[in-house]
Amino acid sequence: MASGGSEESRKLKLYSYWRSSCSCRVRIALSLKDLDYEYIPVNLLKGEQKSPEFLKLNPVGVVPVLVDGDFVVADSLAILLYLEEKYPQRSLLPKDLQKKALNYQAASIVASSIQTYQNLPIIVYVKEKLGQDEMLSWIQNHIKNGFLALEKLLQSHAGTYATGDEVFLADLFLAPQIDAAVKRFNLDMNEYPVLGKLHESYKVHPGFQSAMPENQPDTPPTATH
Repeated sequence: MASGGSEESRKLKLYSYWRSSCSCRVRIALSLKDLDYEYIPVNLLKGEQKSPEFLKLNPVGVVPVLVDGDFVVADSLAILLYLEEKYPQRSLLPKDLQKKALNYQAASIVASSIQTYQNLPIIVYVKEKLGQDEMLSWIQNHIKNGFLALEKLLQSHAGTYATGDEVFLADLFLAPQIDAAVKRFNLDMNEYPVLGKLHESYKVHPGFQSAMPENQPDTPPTATH
C-alpha cells in the first residue's frame, strides 16, 4: 500500500459501484496488473453519480471513473486502454493482430449489445412501464441474443479463456456479464457451453474473484448480488 502524503496523492483512484459490471471490468484489470488503488464508492441507487462533485469528474454521470494523479478518464474501455498503455505489465491484449481484433469484437458485443440494455436507468424505466416480470424477460432476451452471438464468435477460439489459454480484454468484459446473467438475471447457462466453461474458469481465478460484486467495500451486507 502507498504511504506518505505525496505517494498517497499519486495513488490511482477508482470511482466504482459494487454491482456495476463496467466498474468490474476495470477492477479486474487493476488486479491483473497488480496496481494499488483507492476505491471510492458511488452509490447509484442514491443518485450520487448525479452530484455536482461527481459530474465534474464525468459529465455523463456514470461509473467507472479513474483518477491518475491530475488526469481523469471515464468509460470502462477508455480506462482499460489507458491502463494498458501506461502500465504495460501483464498485457491485456495479445500481440497477434487477428486475436486482438477478436478481443475487441467480443468486448464490443458485451458493451453494445448486452450491457447497455441492463444498466440501471434502463431497468428502472422498463420496470415502471412494464412491471417486474416483463422487465426481467426483456433483459434476458437481450442477454440471450448477445450470448448466442458470442458462442458463435468464440467457439473456434476459446480455451481456458475467451481467446485461448491466456486472459485478455474479452475476458474482462465477459466475466462480469456472465456473473450478472447467472446471479442477477437467472439465466440458464446450459444453452451456452462455451460461455459456461469460461464462467467456471473465471470463478477460480483470484484476479477475477477479487473484483466480483460480492467482494467490494461497498457491497451491502445483505446483498445476494
